[in-house]
Amino acid sequence: MSQSEREEAGSGPRVRPDGSARALSEAYDTALLDLDGVVYAGGHAIDHAVDALATARDGGMALAYVTNNALRTPDAVAGHLTELGITPTGAEDVITSAQAVSRLISEQVPEGARVLVIGGEGLRVALRERGLVPVESADDDPAAVAQGYGGPDMAWSRFAEACYAIARGVPWFASNTDLTIPSGRGIAPGNGAAVEVVRIATGADPQVAGKPLPPMHRETVLRTGAKTPLVVGDRLDTDIEGAFNGGVDSLLVLTGVTDGAQLLAAPPQHRPTYVDRDLRGLLRGQPDVEDTGGEVRCGGWTASAGDDALELTGEGDPLDGLRALCGAAWAAGGDGVCELDSVKVLERLAEAGL
Repeated sequence: MSQSEREEAGSGPRVRPDGSARALSEAYDTALLDLDGVVYAGGHAIDHAVDALATARDGGMALAYVTNNALRTPDAVAGHLTELGITPTGAEDVITSAQAVSRLISEQVPEGARVLVIGGEGLRVALRERGLVPVESADDDPAAVAQGYGGPDMAWSRFAEACYAIARGVPWFASNTDLTIPSGRGIAPGNGAAVEVVRIATGADPQVAGKPLPPMHRETVLRTGAKTPLVVGDRLDTDIEGAFNGGVDSLLVLTGVTDGAQLLAAPPQHRPTYVDRDLRGLLRGQPDVEDTGGEVRCGGWTASAGDDALELTGEGDPLDGLRALCGAAWAAGGDGVCELDSVKVLERLAEAGL
C-alpha cells in the first residue's frame, strides 16, 4: 500500500517496503531527486546515476532536483549537473530551500518588502524572484530575516545582524535546519548549526521551509506540477521524512549516508516505500515483500524477529534480504523503533555483497 493510500485508509504505520510490478519510472510521473548522496558525491557523479536518469527521462519520467542547499542558485546547480553529463538540465529543473523560504516569506510580508539576508547568492536571487528586496543590515528596516547557508567563510557579524533585527521583533525565517553538510574533507557544520547560534542568542524560533517540512514539498509540487511524484533520497530524516509529511511515496537509495542498521531501526516517518542500491532502481519494478505470519519473505530470503535479535535465512540477492529484514524490523518496531540486534544479519548480507 502506497503512502497516500495508507493515509486515505487510515491504516497504521508502514511495516514493510512495497512491491511494484511496473518500473518506478513508469509508475510515477516525476522523480523528486535529492542531490548529494543520490546523484553525486563531492564533485563526481555516483556510479550509474547519469545513465539511469537519462533512461528514466527518455521513458517519459520528469526529473526535478530538490536540494536543501540555499547557497547556490538554480542556474549554478543546473550547470553542475550538466557538467556531470546529466543533460538537458535547466534552472527550471532545480528546486531549492531558498525558493521555498522566499515563498513562505512573500506570503507574510508586503510585496517589495525588505528582507535581511543572512546567507548567500542563492537566497538573494530567490527573494528577488518573489518581488522582495534583499538588504544587509538590521538598520535597513527589514520586514523579515531570511537565514540560509552562506558558505564556510560567513562572517560572525552576519549572525549579529540577524540577532539585532530579531530582538526588534522582526520575524525570522530559515531555509533549513540541517545541522551538518558533507564536504570534501568530511562532515562540516550546516545551516542548522548557524541557526542554533542565532536561536541561543535571541531565544527565538524561526519558521523553517526546507526538507522535511511541508513548505519544501509544496514548493516542489507547485514548480513541477507533479501528479504522482516519487521522492528519491539517501537521508531518512530529510528526504524520506519529507515524503512522509507530504503524503507521497519514496525510494531510498543506499549510495549516501543511510546504512542498514539505521534503516532497520527507522521509526514510521523514516520508513521508505521502496529500497534499492542506486538510481537504477528507477528503471525496474520492486519485488514483493510478503508477511507469511511471523516471517517476512523477499526473493530467496526469510526474516523474522527473535527474542533478542533479528533472524535471517536463505540466499539470493542480498538487497532482497535487506528488504525482508525491513519487514521484520518495522513490524517489530510498530509505532516506535525496532530495538532488536541486527549486527549478525547485516554482517551476513555484507558477506553476500550488499
